[in-house]
Parts: sequence; structure tokens; C-alpha cells
Amino acid sequence: MQLLTPADYRDMPWKNGGGTTRELYRLPYPSDPAGFALRLSIARVEQGGPFSAFPGIDRTLLLLDGDGVALRFADGPETRLDRLLQPVEFAGEIPVACRLLGGPVRDFNAMVARDWGRLALHAVDVAAGGRLALGGTSAVLAYLHRGSWRGEQAAPQSGSLLVLAAGETCELVCEDGGCAIVATLDMLAP
Repeated sequence: MQLLTPADYRDMPWKNGGGTTRELYRLPYPSDPAGFALRLSIARVEQGGPFSAFPGIDRTLLLLDGDGVALRFADGPETRLDRLLQPVEFAGEIPVACRLLGGPVRDFNAMVARDWGRLALHAVDVAAGGRLALGGTSAVLAYLHRGSWRGEQAAPQSGSLLVLAAGETCELVCEDGGCAIVATLDMLAP
């Protein structure tokens, strides 16, 4: 198991130059280390505009805070992302324009190379004193969005990311009630 904290994250410009994102985790693509097979990040969106294109990448967005955004996909109708932790999935090569529904927002962005793996992303609310069991047959990445957490090996802070390889397990207790954003990753056979 790997524990990453905000000190491990890096801020970087958006591919389209329209803003910045905080990259939480990046796994290089096996045949192209400059690219990525998996990337988790948090973006602060201050104004509307086009999304960066990521051909061959499947994306999932979750709204972390703010009034939300309206996403206009070139291949379909407008989609509103206006409920906290509501997921929206789309192909990275589809042109997308974003319109803010109010002020700035922060979103959680998970991206995986379509020919490398499959990713399922969901938010898990944990009551005060409740347990969060992670791991199993798939790799798991868990971003501790809110709450005070403790585990057998560590007491990770809110804002930390736990990375578990397939077969690893971990159980955390949330002292005061909180939320984790859990990504389950299944890699495709080579």
C-alpha cells in the first residue's frame, strides 16, 4: 500500500492552457512514458471554455464543490454536473465545452487509457465511527475527501490518497463521518 499526501501532489497547467490542475496520481503508459495509463487529479475551474482533448482516454468527473457546470458534448445534449459527487463519464476525444452554473467549482477527474484498463469511480459516505474496507482482486485508489481517518498502519489525513495493488487490503475508520472517492481499476490483459 502506498500513502500519498498533498505534499506529494503537483500542480500543472491544463493541456489546453486554460487553467491548472493538481495531479494526485499518474501512472505512465507502458509504451509511452510521456503519456499516462492512469491519472487522478483535482481541478479548480474558474471560467467556462473547452475541455482539453485526450484521445483514447475514458474520463470520469465528480463535482467536489461549487454550483456546478453544464457540459456541452459535440455528440449529444448538454449534461448538468450540479450535484456534489455526481459522476459524469465520457470519452476524452469527444469535444466538450464547459459553462459554469455559478461561481468557480472544483472537480475530481479520473482518466484511464481505454486500451490499458477500466476504471469505476464512486463516492462512499462513511458515518462517524464507520469503517471503509478497501482492496480485493482489483487495484484500488481511495482519495479521502472529508473526515478524520485512522487505520492499522497509519492515520491518513483528509486530502490523502491511498494506492492499493490488486490483492492488497486496508480498513480505515472514520472518526467523525466523512467521504472517500474510490477508484477501482482493472487492467486489461497485454
